[in-house]
Amino acid sequence: MSRYTRPDGRGYDALRPVRIEVGVSKFAEGSARISFGDTQVLCLATVEESVPRHLIGKDQGWVTAEYAMLPRSTPERSRRESLEGRPGGRTFEIQRLVGRALRGAVDLKALGSRSVIVDCEVLQADGGTRTAAITGGWVALSHALRHFTPKPVRRHVAAVSAGFVRGELVLDLPYAEDSIADADVNVVATGDGELIEVQGTAEGRPFTKEDFDRVIDLALRGVAQLVEAQRAALA
Repeated sequence: MSRYTRPDGRGYDALRPVRIEVGVSKFAEGSARISFGDTQVLCLATVEESVPRHLIGKDQGWVTAEYAMLPRSTPERSRRESLEGRPGGRTFEIQRLVGRALRGAVDLKALGSRSVIVDCEVLQADGGTRTAAITGGWVALSHALRHFTPKPVRRHVAAVSAGFVRGELVLDLPYAEDSIADADVNVVATGDGELIEVQGTAEGRPFTKEDFDRVIDLALRGVAQLVEAQRAALA
């Protein structure tokens, strides 16, 4: 029986082509445009000399994120969530994930009484928008804080998906695979291979602990490659 062939012909352990451009915004303190294959996300970081109310007087900063998809980032136009009055559940969940991931990269004490807001705008969606937003958001965050001393950004953070499709373990799933995956796991990790967050779902069949360990190992290898792409973009 022939083995599963990926739609784009990639190897099972290969990332989609990754492209990161830095300094793409005239006004934002930090900015990056990232592509994971056909998925494209614009990340803009804003530094503000203030903190949320619960941090006033505590001499530490804050990092948060917002996430949105352009109406025509998908094959069919979607309605702007701003017209609905509030973000949808998926949007709210993703932007909280991105914020948690980026805070994991920063020494908030070294940031001082400042906030960084990272806006992640999905220009084109073909699977993996949250992992691209985290990976590109880190670049925009680092770009915004590049002149700060001491440096508040203490570690790289990147994210990638891995899962089982047609019985094969694959890395960095586009929509064509994500939509039919037996299991799909999003892994957020540091450049040293330490986990920040793992989100996994078994759609087609449950998977074993041994399978899960294989997923994590593959995802961490992908994160290591993404960290190298971050370094190259900021060099």
